[in-house]
Amino acid sequence: MTELTKTLELKLVDPNAHKRRKLRETREAYQHALQDAFNQNCTTQTEANDVVVNYDLSGYAKNALKKYVPQLTTTYNAGELQDDHPVRFTNEGIRFDHKPENAIEWYVKIPHHEDYHLWMPAQPNPEQRDWLEAVNAGDAKMGESQLFERDGTWYLHVTATRDVGERSEMSAEKLTPIGVDIGEASLVTVCHRDDHGSPTAPELWADEGKTVRRLRKTYFTATRRLQTRGSERIAESFGDDLWNQIDDMFHRVTREVVVYAESVENPVLVLEDLTYIRESMDYGEYMNRRLHGWGFAKLHAQIRYKAVEKGIPVETANPRHTSKECHVCGEVGYRPRQATFTCTNDACWMGEYQADVNGAINITDRYLSGESHSREHENDDDSAEDGGRLTAPQDSHADAKTQQETRGTYAS
Repeated sequence: MTELTKTLELKLVDPNAHKRRKLRETREAYQHALQDAFNQNCTTQTEANDVVVNYDLSGYAKNALKKYVPQLTTTYNAGELQDDHPVRFTNEGIRFDHKPENAIEWYVKIPHHEDYHLWMPAQPNPEQRDWLEAVNAGDAKMGESQLFERDGTWYLHVTATRDVGERSEMSAEKLTPIGVDIGEASLVTVCHRDDHGSPTAPELWADEGKTVRRLRKTYFTATRRLQTRGSERIAESFGDDLWNQIDDMFHRVTREVVVYAESVENPVLVLEDLTYIRESMDYGEYMNRRLHGWGFAKLHAQIRYKAVEKGIPVETANPRHTSKECHVCGEVGYRPRQATFTCTNDACWMGEYQADVNGAINITDRYLSGESHSREHENDDDSAEDGGRLTAPQDSHADAKTQQETRGTYAS
């Protein structure tokens, strides 16, 4: 195993006036404490603690300062401080909350001072999704974090470390691509071709798909009734419980997907490239609500980081028509039922086929044909990514007006 460390980049999304004021207060208090400890030439954590202890900062910021100032004075021999240092927090200070049912899925808890913190919606670097998922699941260790403002926008950088399997370099021709299809009938479907090019060993998580659909239907029905009766707190608690059940199922299924991959010689998992898909979706209000909450991106991220831990490469393929084309002749067919694909080419021997397995094979073939890199897609892509803004964690000590502002809708 190899230990890797990466800095995760998150942009805080449109903080309201209250939150901006609190962020500025945190930064100003930190800058004053840093300058004070530096001017007093603190060379040990004890000396720095005696200076910063009286500043209105969280213990996470004070502890980070106590480590940082002696480094400046002894290791770097800094003659003077820069004008604007980022606010540092120790690894215990920052917390994440993942809401896959929301348009903006990620929220981060930022300490303001003792017993007071701010929950902020955040947009991560999309290329680091799998790392953020690993941190949130406890499969990667969080290190120190830094909060700073640039051109009026607030950012948070978090260091993360995790073990990954040794990955041997191998040409694409020697790899065995495994198509991964995510959908409604079957939550996840995997399949690959054997040495003769025939689809083999498909595995479907159809029961899990039914369970997730049932839980989502229960969630929307029950919370609508509770909200109508004015029971917002009960509705939020009820929703959290259901989404935790779905999240547990996601983790189990994605672990099993990676186990499937380990059973194949020289595997490479091929996922649909979800770039720009949210912008191209318009299936009507009812279907959008269903598809947005599926958690496509969350399933993708979990498969990615679990595969990386096992040294299994992951690629993406153009998702256009993967569920509509016949994997035998390429004809665009139709689905008379959610789980059935029908080829309309009379000359094709296939006729009907399991729709999700057909999609997984098409994804495999996209990799084999070289279509395994990110690209902009046409407006008729037939995959979906999660969205649907529903709930958000709330600040401690925030008043009712501020909490209501926090619930406002954000565009992803």
